[in-house]
Amino acid sequence: MISALTRFFFIVGLAIIAAFITLFNLGAEWAIVVGIALLAVPLIYTYINLARLGKYVQDDSIESMPLPSGLWEEVLYKLQRLVKNLKLRMRNIEQQHENFIEAFQASPNGIVMLDENDQIEWCNSIAESFFGLNFRRDAMQRINFLIRRPEFIQYLMRRDFEEPLLLERMGPQSSLSLILQPFPFGNQRHLLLVQNVTDLQKADAMRRDFVANVSHEMRTPITVLMGFLETVQTLDLEKSQRDQYFDMMMSQAQRMKSLVEDLLTLANLESNSLPATTNKVNVETIMALLRNDAEALSQGKHSFSFEVLAKENILGDEREILSAFSNLVSNAIRYTPDAGEIQVRWDVNAQGQGEFSVTDTGPGIASEHLSRLTERFYRVDRSRSRDTGGTGLGLAIVKHIANRHQALLNIESTSGKGSTFTLQFPKNRLTA
Repeated sequence: MISALTRFFFIVGLAIIAAFITLFNLGAEWAIVVGIALLAVPLIYTYINLARLGKYVQDDSIESMPLPSGLWEEVLYKLQRLVKNLKLRMRNIEQQHENFIEAFQASPNGIVMLDENDQIEWCNSIAESFFGLNFRRDAMQRINFLIRRPEFIQYLMRRDFEEPLLLERMGPQSSLSLILQPFPFGNQRHLLLVQNVTDLQKADAMRRDFVANVSHEMRTPITVLMGFLETVQTLDLEKSQRDQYFDMMMSQAQRMKSLVEDLLTLANLESNSLPATTNKVNVETIMALLRNDAEALSQGKHSFSFEVLAKENILGDEREILSAFSNLVSNAIRYTPDAGEIQVRWDVNAQGQGEFSVTDTGPGIASEHLSRLTERFYRVDRSRSRDTGGTGLGLAIVKHIANRHQALLNIESTSGKGSTFTLQFPKNRLTA
């Protein structure tokens, strides 16, 4: 700035000197004209540069303005550098802001920024889907006007946010369970974090149901065993009657053993998320074992048809394949009345997929039960299934084995007309 002032005073001094020279040579009028003329040159130059500067300011392109020479060069150079630095800082701030917004949008949790009056300053798309919000429409609206749940409104009014709040039946289909908690920041503002805990709630409910079902299933045979043992201990029974009681106790003990074995099998399957091995499983051998077990379980009460219609075998875990097939066959035997027919078939369909199917002439299953048959301990008729000796875990085991072999379990049934259970294996699980 010192050099610019020096140039300015130099021009003024030069004009004064020229005016004095003219005064002595040509008179006062010409001296004034020469002085004004010399002073007008920098003023005109200044006006031109100011006009150019105004144009570039209007276009927001000062940094691209060509630098003039003379007094204005240093001034405009510093101005350009200042504007460039300011724009660079603004771009960096905007980029950081966009990065924060992208990070908040990528969060699996809902995020809502509230001001000191609980008005929505910003929210991410997850929060919009949780609460049915639209940020463009609902910006600066009080959140308790948009989320009209009494427990939420009371939670906000108490201003005690040490513990989170659980809201159930939220979302578009009222199927979500959400935990939310505001965290203070800034000047009396809050960051409301919302987490979807629907799966955790379902898992907790399943755990409670599982414990209750296991307890219920074990309690009945234990009660029967204790009753028989007390009878044998306190009464002097004849050998035939005592043997009958022992047979009944053995039956109940076997039932508990089967339940424990199925629970262990299911636990092992659920803990192993890896695909099953790809060992060759001979289907004809499996079918022969199934026939022997089926005839022993049926004791001549049913007629069977075992057919191997394709030469392809299965790549998988032989023990698991046998367990899945055996569960389907034993279920058909248990639920098919005496003199009923059961067809067991292995074939390859037109799409090249292997199909193991079990068709029975039992009472069939109503359509409302089909989607729940693979749930643990789910029974269409609880009393009948206990009479047949089932544990309620067979189809759950079949489903997990099918998943480990990339297979699908299809169930077709009509009340009064029997059922067909089909395990469908993909092409890559078949071999010659």
